[in-house]
Amino acid sequence: MPLRPARCYTKFSGPPYTRKEYIPGVPMPKITKFEMGDIHKDYDYELALVVEEAGQIRHNALESARVNALKRISTIAGENNYYLKVKVYPHHVIRENKMLAFAGADRLQEGMRLAFGKPVGTAARVYPGQEIIVLRVFKNHLAAAKDALRIAASKLPLPTRIVVRPLKEGLPPAG
Repeated sequence: MPLRPARCYTKFSGPPYTRKEYIPGVPMPKITKFEMGDIHKDYDYELALVVEEAGQIRHNALESARVNALKRISTIAGENNYYLKVKVYPHHVIRENKMLAFAGADRLQEGMRLAFGKPVGTAARVYPGQEIIVLRVFKNHLAAAKDALRIAASKLPLPTRIVVRPLKEGLPPAG
């Protein structure tokens, strides 16, 4: 079955479904690397992608945002002139009640009410003000870092904003 759109899983109600030791057949998250670049350099600015609404972000959206931001910043800033970190982990198991859909159906299938469903993926639950991706760069790569986080934000199902913080004293706050 194809993947359902993100709008099917963005909103949440109820407690998270996270106990993987009791759930057979949970697929592994697509995102595997959470930290990239060089953490030991003395960077000038830290940029954070901050979510503005509560919701869920699926693991494939997180991986897509990470890959696109990494590709953009590494081509402009160089291989080790940045530090990128994904700060959320997809703990919540997403379930789907699969319905039959085939050609020639003469009536709509409604299915069972409140069906439990089978695990189809994982998602990270985020809340307003929570940082999703953090990117540290030098002063001359600030515009490229903003562009990389803007591209990453387009891959996420929730509205976000980019927050820029200077890491050294005396640096002007970037707007």
